[in-house]
Amino acid sequence: MRFPRSSGILLHPTSLPGPHGCGDLGDVARHFIEWMVVAGQSIWQVLPLEPTGYGNSPYMALSAFAGNPLLIGLEGLLEKGWLNQGDLAPLPVLPVRKIDFTAVIRFRTRVLRRAAEKFFAQSKGSGVTDFETFCDQQKSWLEDFALFKALDDHFGSLEWTDWDRDLAQRKEKSVESAKQELADEIKFWKFTQWQFYRQWADVKKYANDRGIKIVGDIPIFVAHHSADVWSHPELFSLDKNGRPKVVAGVPPDYFSETGQRWGNPLYRWEMMEADHFRWWVERFRRSFLLTDIVRLDHFRGFVGYWEIPASEKTAVKGRWVKGPKERLFKTVQRRLGNLPIIAEDLGVITPEVTSLRDEFEFPGMEVLQFAFAGNPDNPFLPHRYEHNSVVYTGTHDNDTTRGWFDSATEREKVLARRYCCSNDQTICDDLIRFASRSVADLAIFPFQDVLGLGSEGRMNFPGKALGNWDWRFAWDQVGPEHALKMYDIAALSGRAAPDRLNLPVYPQGKRRS
Repeated sequence: MRFPRSSGILLHPTSLPGPHGCGDLGDVARHFIEWMVVAGQSIWQVLPLEPTGYGNSPYMALSAFAGNPLLIGLEGLLEKGWLNQGDLAPLPVLPVRKIDFTAVIRFRTRVLRRAAEKFFAQSKGSGVTDFETFCDQQKSWLEDFALFKALDDHFGSLEWTDWDRDLAQRKEKSVESAKQELADEIKFWKFTQWQFYRQWADVKKYANDRGIKIVGDIPIFVAHHSADVWSHPELFSLDKNGRPKVVAGVPPDYFSETGQRWGNPLYRWEMMEADHFRWWVERFRRSFLLTDIVRLDHFRGFVGYWEIPASEKTAVKGRWVKGPKERLFKTVQRRLGNLPIIAEDLGVITPEVTSLRDEFEFPGMEVLQFAFAGNPDNPFLPHRYEHNSVVYTGTHDNDTTRGWFDSATEREKVLARRYCCSNDQTICDDLIRFASRSVADLAIFPFQDVLGLGSEGRMNFPGKALGNWDWRFAWDQVGPEHALKMYDIAALSGRAAPDRLNLPVYPQGKRRS
């Protein structure tokens, strides 16, 4: 599907500023949307919005359908009367430009519990009706997630395979007993989902009303320790105890000499297909409830994926296994229509992967940081792009552009300087300009590159399990020059209306003498 020529910003909501340890869906999200409008941007791309699990990674979520409670804006709960300022005390001293996940999770969970207690104590009114309606509408996944999260806390975050055996295997009597024993906890986690979905809907409407579309992200795999695997073990390649037989990853590549062992359980695609891919259809349906466009992570895995024996410590010893290919996407299209999807087609890409992408007219991804390692025939150089594509200076898996350039080989630096007519000081802005001037329909830039940050702004280091995802900015890093720069670039490259450039306008077909 072709997109209108436009540009945007890649920034996860947790990276927004704010007084409560991480960005959220409160006033700061609207402030950022307003900044984007001034900057002439019309796309806001986010990472997966699900509740994070191991390593705080949004790609190892506790559910493929739930939202991250850390994103709930506390101002909104104050406005509802479910919190007062005293409920926020003592406000911990938290880093401004980094997320201390341990402290933030502890603080925000405590405050959310207070809000839930006050809400349920009311036990009447339109809020209660709305909560009950939400629970009924989302019952297909919400019941399992809320019970899973209550049990997760009850067992001290042990892997679900190490819970009481009958609960791990979802024996009916044990599950019903747990629902009664943990009824209050289950209600609390349902409350957090209600608030996440309501607040996100408000933020999305605020963006859409101002001409900004949201690009979401569907990770191809889910975490083993998740409500999805616990409640649907038949859909995953597990042994009799529920542990993965094989896990996901990628072979050795640009990022790592030993590959990446992600550890996610792999699907039993034959079982999913026998069920008409119902789980995937619902996953897409939910994603397009939250976002306008979806980036489909690790697209090549739908053609063939790297299967690693669970006993292996690295991804070196694996094998390629065939995926569902066009059968999945044809089923999704029959059920949901022609969806606006971006295919993350990076990595080991074969003609078969390209053919699948083109069959459904999904735009692929171009990354400028990859463009200067070869020769002028490098497919990541802007003169090689197709219109139906999305160009990035870098992604969440890359270093920032400044960090990349500072550590690049001298050959890469020389080619980048010559290709962009750039110098070492202006490389970030110049790559943004060259991406914007390309024929790619969409151009998207990490906010770190807009600010010209170095490696201190890196979001994720593939293959590194811990210490990622904690970057955030502060408004004192953002000046009016950043919005003006981005507006000028977008307008001059045909990605925003040039109504504020104050350029002379000449009659069509005539030139200035």
